[in-house]
Amino acid sequence: MNPIENNDKRYFHRIHFAGEATLSCEEKTWSCEIIDLSLKGCLLRFESPWEESLEKLYTLTLPLSEETQIKMELTTTHVVGNKVGFKCEHIDIDSISELRRLVELNLGNSALLERDLLALSE
Repeated sequence: MNPIENNDKRYFHRIHFAGEATLSCEEKTWSCEIIDLSLKGCLLRFESPWEESLEKLYTLTLPLSEETQIKMELTTTHVVGNKVGFKCEHIDIDSISELRRLVELNLGNSALLERDLLALSE
């Protein structure tokens, strides 16, 4: 018998982040709760089960303060009821700087952040 294998193949550390955000696509907008974030995506919770297209490009807007926000373009990776995983397809330089700072503060370990940044560039 083979030992139990760990199927978790994530290359990015997730941080738990309790916050409200907005997801939009074309003319539609959804309020959502962020469950966790990484440099390469996020897990969101919606009020009702997700029944939208898995093929579209969505824009997430996460306000951090009145002046600061993180904005990223996402595609759907998986859906479980009202929890939806998204992969970051594009993020501007200001948003990645804010996200990097947020991840670094929550990880508390710059070596882990550097590993994530290296994986992002590959």
